[in-house]
Amino acid sequence: MNCNFNIMLETITDQVNITVRPNYLPERSDPSKPIYFFSYHITIINTGQETIQLKNRYWHITDGNGNIEEVRGPGVVGKKPFLKKGESFEYTSFCPLPTEFGVMHGHFEMIYENGKKINAKIAPFRLTIPFSVN
Repeated sequence: MNCNFNIMLETITDQVNITVRPNYLPERSDPSKPIYFFSYHITIINTGQETIQLKNRYWHITDGNGNIEEVRGPGVVGKKPFLKKGESFEYTSFCPLPTEFGVMHGHFEMIYENGKKINAKIAPFRLTIPFSVN
């Protein structure tokens, strides 16, 4: 059973619109270990006129104990999508934490057809189990 609270966070950078929907996954979690499993669904929309490509990702993850993990890498879920005007790309990924609460934020490095690079920001979003105090 997924615990989706329909929380959706949106960030816009230079005509790149990114929304995030975090979700707790109790069926994949085991508090006795402790491990708490979360998914996050990302939608990227190109609202600009030029085609843009997602090249790299960066995540800054902080668990409930204040421990920080940074994740960098090419693309997302093995892809480096091109987005023409008005096109979108969606994917779901996962984040296990040793605590009931955490926060993620980051950016996608994007490149326009003309060579201009931007970091499309992803605003901080919370990963939290239902009914937890944080």
